[in-house]
Amino acid sequence: MTKYLAEFLGTAILIILGNGAVANVDLKGAKGYASGWMTIAWGYGCGVMIPALMFGNVSGNHINPAFTLGLAASGLFPWAHVAQYIIAQILGAMVGQAIIVTVYRPFYLNTTNPNHILGTFSTIASADDGTKESRRGALINGFLNEFFGSFVLFFGALGLTKNFFGAEIVPAIDKLLATGQGAGGAAKKVAEMDITTKVQQGVIGLTAGNAGSLAVAHIALGFLVLALVAALGGPTGPGLNPARDLGPRLLHAILPKAVLGESKSDSKWWYAWVPVAAPILAGLSAIALFKIIFL
Repeated sequence: MTKYLAEFLGTAILIILGNGAVANVDLKGAKGYASGWMTIAWGYGCGVMIPALMFGNVSGNHINPAFTLGLAASGLFPWAHVAQYIIAQILGAMVGQAIIVTVYRPFYLNTTNPNHILGTFSTIASADDGTKESRRGALINGFLNEFFGSFVLFFGALGLTKNFFGAEIVPAIDKLLATGQGAGGAAKKVAEMDITTKVQQGVIGLTAGNAGSLAVAHIALGFLVLALVAALGGPTGPGLNPARDLGPRLLHAILPKAVLGESKSDSKWWYAWVPVAAPILAGLSAIALFKIIFL
């Protein structure tokens, strides 16, 4: 249950920081109104980095159904937890978005651009000009952007957390702790060491250095997301995460104009499958490729 709660909270924090930054930039009257795209990029970068540092050692901090499915399909995560993780992620996204709506409600009421309202919930294809004729191009461009952005995210995330500096120490420590040496065995030898001996043998130094490198990897993951939003945010946002898009989009569809203002329009369900399907396909392919090459 703790793992599921960590996924719920981590996804909620992602939405509060990420979509909160969008609301600050796009909603009329907010202090950050029209402050620029980098505000949004920093919001999403920190929205991934902070939960990773908080919950990476609890649930793995997937906070993304596409990542969870990709790991499970490649045998790197048990299928028994997949459904619970995804449910927790979608619910967390909806709760995080509900918090954003609560604190920004006066500014939703002041905003007259329906795309700015929807954009604080979910992604929108920039190629969509509001006509049905533009939808085909928006779907193609949106799918390509979400696929390649998500591919870089998942491949990069595994690279940062599996191939971090010091990762080669992990098998050595595992072997030291698990392989028997004579009657006593290495595990017993290490377990019986006092602190002074452990320091002398370098066990504490090795494990602490390893943990520090992994923490740096989680910080780097936040900067990867920041860079992806800055680089590939133009066409779609980007979403890179089915829960981040679908959960808030559902909430947008449910909430009445009394909450979001008279300018609230449709939730663009014709496009909604793109930020769900593209990241999932990218997760399956990116993680499989990483496993083939490096694991």
